[in-house]
Amino acid sequence: MADAATDAAPGKDATHKPGKRPRVAVIAHRKKTLGGGLDELRKVITGYDIDDLLWYEVPKSKKAPKKAREALDKGADLFFVWGGDGSVQRCVDALAGTDATVAIVPAGTANLLARNLSIPEDIAEAVRIGFEGRRTKIDLGKINGEHFAVMAGVGFDAEMIADADRGLKDRLGRLSYFWTGLRHVGGAAAPMTIKIDDTDWFEGDASCVLVGNVGTVTGGIDVFEDARFDDGWLEVGVSTADGPIQWARTLGRMSAGKAEKSPFVRITRARKITVKLSEPMEYELDGGARKRVTKVTIKVVPQGITMCLPDVPADAAAGTPQDAAAGV
Repeated sequence: MADAATDAAPGKDATHKPGKRPRVAVIAHRKKTLGGGLDELRKVITGYDIDDLLWYEVPKSKKAPKKAREALDKGADLFFVWGGDGSVQRCVDALAGTDATVAIVPAGTANLLARNLSIPEDIAEAVRIGFEGRRTKIDLGKINGEHFAVMAGVGFDAEMIADADRGLKDRLGRLSYFWTGLRHVGGAAAPMTIKIDDTDWFEGDASCVLVGNVGTVTGGIDVFEDARFDDGWLEVGVSTADGPIQWARTLGRMSAGKAEKSPFVRITRARKITVKLSEPMEYELDGGARKRVTKVTIKVVPQGITMCLPDVPADAAAGTPQDAAAGV
């Protein structure tokens, strides 16, 4: 069924909430695995009372936007994205600003957006959330014209991700980030300037700039403890750590959830961030490496996409949106 849409008859045992039957599209990265694979995903989805099913498989995440737009043109309104953060990012970028609703079936390496939204790595439950969960608009970021949902980065973070992308993720999974991180901690800081909402904020040598829409980023580290996915802000962090010793201290604080207490980290929040680099550097968004540039411009896109989230437990209703998603 690769790279083509097919219709599938819905199953008899419908369990989703009454109302208009959704037009469902599946955008699946065929190389990603979870549970019983795509066969199980198809079986679970067609067990719901759906209008019909548009099914697309892609060999690479960068092929996903074309399929998402094709499904949107055919009237799809509920999109199940099977894959990792790269696949989700590509689909979110294509669907941002539309009436589409996105449900994640986390089948990738890090699955950072799914983790931040408390979507489990379980096919049946992820699909149930897609059909029965809350519809919630979340903010997005936009870097150099491309949307992201988790984070964007320049410097150490981007180099680490680019290195992991070169075959390591397939072999080592989440350990690939740890391995490549060790290889890059000796990298030198480079001159750069950072403007926050058009105001000068940083000028000097830095090894990494991170911009987060959520709190937990690469490697499962809680960098931005105040991050919320629907507050209209992006969290910004710059690290001046230079060399293995300073990076070891910095990563230690970050791993303990105390990034702001590091002498080599500065954190703020903004709606627009401009980073000018003294030399070309790779940048990344949602775990996907992009080409080298000398400038990045990042903006928040409030309520940029509708996502399917787990129901809010009664004891979480009074908490923050992030707490509600986490069920605490």
